[in-house]
Amino acid sequence: MRKVIWAAASIVALAFAGPALAQSPIIIKFSHVVATDTPKGKAAEKFKELAEKYTGGKVKIEVYPNSSLYKDKEELEALQLGSVQMLAPSNSKFGPLGIREFEVFDLPYILPDLKTLRKVTEGPLGAKLLKLLEPKGITGLAYWDNGFKEMSANKKLVTPSDYQGVKFRIQSSRVLQAQFKALGSLPQVMAFSEVYQALQTGVVDGQENTWSNIYTQKMHEVQKYITETNHGYIGYVVIVNKKFWDDLPADIRDQLTKAMKEATDFNNAQSQKENDDALAEIKKSGKSEIIKLTPEQDEAMRKAMEPVYKDAASRVGQSLIDEFQKEAKSATN
Repeated sequence: MRKVIWAAASIVALAFAGPALAQSPIIIKFSHVVATDTPKGKAAEKFKELAEKYTGGKVKIEVYPNSSLYKDKEELEALQLGSVQMLAPSNSKFGPLGIREFEVFDLPYILPDLKTLRKVTEGPLGAKLLKLLEPKGITGLAYWDNGFKEMSANKKLVTPSDYQGVKFRIQSSRVLQAQFKALGSLPQVMAFSEVYQALQTGVVDGQENTWSNIYTQKMHEVQKYITETNHGYIGYVVIVNKKFWDDLPADIRDQLTKAMKEATDFNNAQSQKENDDALAEIKKSGKSEIIKLTPEQDEAMRKAMEPVYKDAASRVGQSLIDEFQKEAKSATN
């Protein structure tokens, strides 16, 4: 696959070298792994609409949804090599690049609500995290919400002991591995595009995701139970190849920045609605039983996952965890 990506990168480099001098529209390939009717999918289309409008057609955005261009494991390398210009990977995808700090977003229950989330992503802490991407040839442009995660499986998941021995699909994140090991589950890293089939065939027993991802990927059709845990957060970092971005004419970059800000506001406003609508549709389908935890059951889950924080501190840094918890505390005051 590396040879294929290198070949693609060579073609792109020849085609788009010196975008400031190009006579034809500047092409930005925007690849992502989810469906077009998810918050991220719709926001990518909104960015395309706004970017082409604000640049007067000087930029053309080509959106490739549903892993149609690159899968999870390929896309970051493709971006670094220049064969794709823009991505919106989830926060936990930067670990393989040696940037573990973004895994703090994966810690269970660390972001209790959207108010806390906004304080992080729109403040100095969010900006500091984006800066970590630059030495890897990546510029971070924005944070996009997906929503809070729920647990699903073909057995009822109510108490921590219910998770014993259950094979869970996870993203590539040491924090998520530790989370499920703390519950006695068997975590298996798997590309997002492969999850439905893996659930359908029994390669894995369960997964964690937002309502909109569960619904649009039809996971509820192959999962008997979904437990409403809201235990974790899925968000995305919109990123661009740094050299490509820096080489753009300043006026074009400003127009794209404006388009990205508006697309971000659009995404974050739509995210909760999309998840609420997806939950309603899942309930209407009758294919999955929705389980709501009692306060006592919720507390038991939180207690069972406490060891994950200690495990994560050695990689993401205790000081970063403390900063997140400080923001959460101040947001509730």
